[in-house]
Amino acid sequence: QVQLVESGGGLVRPGGSLRLSCVASGTETKTDIYTMAWYRQAPGKQRELVAAITTFESTNFADSAKGRFTISRWRAKNTVYLQMTSLRPEDAAVYYCNAGPEPGNLYRPGPYWGQGTQVTVSS
Repeated sequence: QVQLVESGGGLVRPGGSLRLSCVASGTETKTDIYTMAWYRQAPGKQRELVAAITTFESTNFADSAKGRFTISRWRAKNTVYLQMTSLRPEDAAVYYCNAGPEPGNLYRPGPYWGQGTQVTVSS
């Protein structure tokens, strides 16, 4: 069973930056986490994909994230990062790490979820 643990959330002012990290454990092979992704959910809204990356570094970004957010992964450490810049109040949400065994998980969630980390954007 794969466990995902996020960190790096917090309070940031509009225009600021934040980096989220997610570490995967409990997997004996890399196939379970072929794709790792970040989703977010704001109060009263559906959970939405922010960005995703495969083992071979194919990526997918939500339109709202393009040009502002960067996703990367450190395969040896089973870790995925989300670097967020030029943050806006509408970026405030709980950010969830997600992982799955398929390339298609670039576009749909995999079966593994973290517990989430809160990002607040406010002056």
